[in-house]
Amino acid sequence: MWIFYLSLTVLLFILTILPKIQHSHWIFRVPEFGKIQITFFTVFTFILGFFVKDSPYFWYFQGLLILMFVHHSIILIKYTPLYPVKKFSQKYKSSDKVHFISANVYQFNTEYDRFIKLIEKCKPDMFLTMESNEDWEKALRKLEKEYPFQHKVTLENTYGMHFYSKLKIESSQTHYFVADDIPSIEAHLKTEDGFSFVFFGVHPPPPSPTEEETSKERDGDLLSTAKRVTEIKKPVIVVGDFNNVAWSKSSILFRKTSHLIDPRIGLSFVSTFHAKYRLLRFPIDLMFHSEEIFIEDLKTLDNFGSDHLPVFCEFFIDYEQEEEQEERIDYATEEEKAEAEEMIEEGKKEDGERDAVVTEG
Repeated sequence: MWIFYLSLTVLLFILTILPKIQHSHWIFRVPEFGKIQITFFTVFTFILGFFVKDSPYFWYFQGLLILMFVHHSIILIKYTPLYPVKKFSQKYKSSDKVHFISANVYQFNTEYDRFIKLIEKCKPDMFLTMESNEDWEKALRKLEKEYPFQHKVTLENTYGMHFYSKLKIESSQTHYFVADDIPSIEAHLKTEDGFSFVFFGVHPPPPSPTEEETSKERDGDLLSTAKRVTEIKKPVIVVGDFNNVAWSKSSILFRKTSHLIDPRIGLSFVSTFHAKYRLLRFPIDLMFHSEEIFIEDLKTLDNFGSDHLPVFCEFFIDYEQEEEQEERIDYATEEEKAEAEEMIEEGKKEDGERDAVVTEG
């Protein structure tokens, strides 16, 4: 039992240290995803230690576990209701509430009707699908009467993306920031009560042993989006499967260089992947917004057969309260801006070598 305790302690220490090494290989980046689980197992191992105590080095290992727990907790507590964040309420000069759903549908999920029923039940003003291919596009046609404004990027490589809206899309475009098979959607919309805003849908590739060897394309794509956001003088929302967690260095750099706010801070993790395994669920479907946008609700919805849970958001736009929310914005230093530019260039140079058509398995 002592060997088991010792092995767990060493493993947890390695998983804690690896993300601190700023290397783009997936071995160093993947442990970032499991910080919640690592914290849980750190507590478990600490308690286990009192049942197997039979070494003069016992308190050294227990002390190490305490340090790891404190380290992870300082980072994670920001994404819980325990972290104080000022709350705002809708006022008479605010826009009406707007609702959207963001969902990685999983390209090989054929339970189209479950997703359609989810949309019909929640009745969002707009929704974004990721990994949606031609089969998904055909299945979603029955919603087009209710959602007459659309922007479609139909691909078979698991990076297809479709955006449907009841609100008028005044203009939209598809960006291919770092690769010609990784799209992002930029849609300029106007609410029925006259408030304009911009919606970005993103889905960069993940660093993993089965997909991209490094995080270079992911980080380059996200930071390219951040750079584009700073050129826009309207309220902005960036939504999607970031294949990243909010506390990673590249996510924080995205937040700082885009001048956007992470609504999870002071709220909750809103973990989405993997939908079938609650204890191994990571918050990788993220959202960021500008200071004119105020989040009323942000949560996951029921699984519809995908490997990701869908995310539901309710927000309103208010120009009079934006100055009070602006204090939540962190701005990048000149050094961080230069680092972001370097990461964008590295992402463009990286060759993902993805198949144009991906089949299951």
